[in-house]
Amino acid sequence: MLKKLREIRILPRWVIILIDAFFVLIATSFSYVLRFNFDLIAVDKSHYKIGIPIFVGFSILISLITKSYSGIVRYTGFQDGLRVAYTIGIASIISAIINYSYLAFYGLSAFPNSINLITFFISVVLLLTYRLGVKFIFEFLKGKRTTFRRVLIFGAGDSGQMVNQLFANDPVYKVIGYLEDDLNKIGKVVNGVKIYGGRNFETILEDYQVDELIISVQNLDYARKNELVEIALRNGKKVLHVPPVNKWVKGELSARQIKEINIEDLLGRDAINLNNYYISNEVKSKSVLITGAAGSIGSEIVRQLAGYRPKRLILFDQSETSMFHLKHELKSLHIDSIQIEFVIGDVTNADRLAYVFDKYSPQLVFHAAAYKHVPMMEVNSTEAVLCNIQGTRLLAEVSVKSGVEKFVYISTDKAVNPTNVMGASKRIGEIFVQSLNNIAAKGTFANTKFITTRFGNVLGSNGSVIPLFKNQIALGGPVTVTHPDITRYFMTIPEACQLVLEAAAMGKGGEIFIFDMGKSIRIVDLAEKMIELSGFEPHTEIEIIYSGLREGEKLYEELLNDKENCTNTHHTKIMIAKVIDHHFLKINSTIDEIVQRANEQKEFEMVQIMKKLVPEYISNESKFGKLDNKSAS
Repeated sequence: MLKKLREIRILPRWVIILIDAFFVLIATSFSYVLRFNFDLIAVDKSHYKIGIPIFVGFSILISLITKSYSGIVRYTGFQDGLRVAYTIGIASIISAIINYSYLAFYGLSAFPNSINLITFFISVVLLLTYRLGVKFIFEFLKGKRTTFRRVLIFGAGDSGQMVNQLFANDPVYKVIGYLEDDLNKIGKVVNGVKIYGGRNFETILEDYQVDELIISVQNLDYARKNELVEIALRNGKKVLHVPPVNKWVKGELSARQIKEINIEDLLGRDAINLNNYYISNEVKSKSVLITGAAGSIGSEIVRQLAGYRPKRLILFDQSETSMFHLKHELKSLHIDSIQIEFVIGDVTNADRLAYVFDKYSPQLVFHAAAYKHVPMMEVNSTEAVLCNIQGTRLLAEVSVKSGVEKFVYISTDKAVNPTNVMGASKRIGEIFVQSLNNIAAKGTFANTKFITTRFGNVLGSNGSVIPLFKNQIALGGPVTVTHPDITRYFMTIPEACQLVLEAAAMGKGGEIFIFDMGKSIRIVDLAEKMIELSGFEPHTEIEIIYSGLREGEKLYEELLNDKENCTNTHHTKIMIAKVIDHHFLKINSTIDEIVQRANEQKEFEMVQIMKKLVPEYISNESKFGKLDNKSAS
């Protein structure tokens, strides 16, 4: 029988209306009995023959308008109670108006005025009591289940209470408590659910046999989040989290949006405080060109720039498929006040660049277009040089000729003490734009300010190790790590792009801005954490194998080389690297030689010149390592 009760489906709405009408009828009838002190003989039949139909009839009519019947009875909550109360309240008011009208026309009341008040209270009590009774029965039957999952919610605020309400309606889950770090909340009870101390998390997991932890706090710092996840995973518990409020569908949270926490949620850092005023002044009502606009970095710069209301965004990229997707994404954002131009082109095509600058006259340039995959570019070294060096030079030169106000060059930590062609090509790009800025500052050219930003690996960017690990785990492993000691810095795409915009706003020209990347992370630790988050045991269920360093790869990344120092800025996460200045004419002439060798596909001669220009460039695990051996001998 209990099984049959648990399997009862949701009743049709008309049945709920009839049940409500029945209880209102009972309430109205009983109000007459109370009004006349249980003396049924004293009740004027003409009174209740008019009063009962009026009250019951209008209760049904108003419930159709307020939809007090629409809630699922077994999930009755506070909002359902309010809806019932004002439905009966409106019916009482209408009945009172009719009664007074009857009195005005006929000189006597249709029914005693006190009937309205008594009926209102009894009806509300009966309607809520039967609803809560049904809810209690189903809650009791749910408690008899042996297969539900026991859930602990971190955070007893609004978000946590919404999660509790969602799971209260789900027979598969049972919320056994809240977890809080706020000492003022610990020990209290919210909606029948007790709040436990966050510092006793591991004990609570064991004592209450918790299956899942749901992190509902929106602004939880990353150190605490990692600590909670670490404890949960160590005890074999699944961890889920509530997405940010701005990502709730139509402003409402649903159970489907509460998903398992992933590695990106743990590698980010606390929110960055930006000076939006200066960024807005730099960007508002201006024409801005972004190269590599459809890439992972470029597209995020586009999204963030759109929020500062530029006059025009000129999106430049050679990938038509990626541009197609970006166009449709931006269309859904409804930013019609901004002119957006989608331009397919290659930064190595000087004629195409000249046409675009002549047509759109950009005032700001963000140069994100680059080849960046280290092993791939080590094999295709001439293409890396033509894109990353020649493309940067052509774009910088046309920017100067067009009177661009600021040119922001997006570089990488791989440009520091480079061990590969890609990193060396980005370092030469840095050298060129800085030397060009130096002569522009002296009045040789129009006063275009060249600014360089340098940061490390970006979570979720194209070619990132994280998507690779996810695919390998999904296939059952093995997960391939190049070396047990290899480390990398990581930051999120939005964080990186926010810092790029801030640096662009504060830059005076000639700076190389470096960002606080936090602590470097061992890639093997990253792989193990991702395997655990996927519900597997690393090294046993999912194997980790070491494949050896790839061509041009180094064990750890740096943001400064041995000859560089840095100075602080007004932003705690942004510093300026103090680098050696280079003479523009000499650099330009050397780049001519490098580009010529690249066009002739003479890659060894090309790399040899690059090594002379960047003496700290020492190849690692690369065919170009023989050039270092020759110079050493």
